[in-house]
Amino acid sequence: MTENAMTDFAARMLRVRWLVRAPIALYRAGLGWMLGSRFVMIEHQGRSTGEARFVVVEVIDRDRNAIRVASGFGTHAQWYRNLQANGVAYLSTGRARRVKAGVNLLDEAESRAVLARYAAAHPDAWATLEPVMGELSEESYPSVVEFVPPEGWRSRA
Repeated sequence: MTENAMTDFAARMLRVRWLVRAPIALYRAGLGWMLGSRFVMIEHQGRSTGEARFVVVEVIDRDRNAIRVASGFGTHAQWYRNLQANGVAYLSTGRARRVKAGVNLLDEAESRAVLARYAAAHPDAWATLEPVMGELSEESYPSVVEFVPPEGWRSRA
């Protein structure tokens, strides 16, 4: 399979709703720890309905008290738009469940810096991920969201 064919296939798979939503059931059943700390379920509030919404995404960067994720669909992703509208987020990752977190939508320079760190730490994954996100988003770079849980909570790196 050529590199372009792999990128197209991966982008198509990320548009299959039931496939990308499957991990949500694990987290909601308390089994999110099975996916380790590399993924996070974000519970956010619908900007129109106010109802709880869920998405599971890869953690691209974390430090002692922050978790950062990229929106592969850019600022057009529904979860990104919900966070932008109301800033309500609860995180579940590893064995931590439903931890309220502050939301920081990083600007382009900050997003590029976070993604450069990810690319340096995971060059093979980035080689696959970058063209897929480029195909999914109409923007020139993936938008990064930083979550800051309450004081005293520590992310497992």
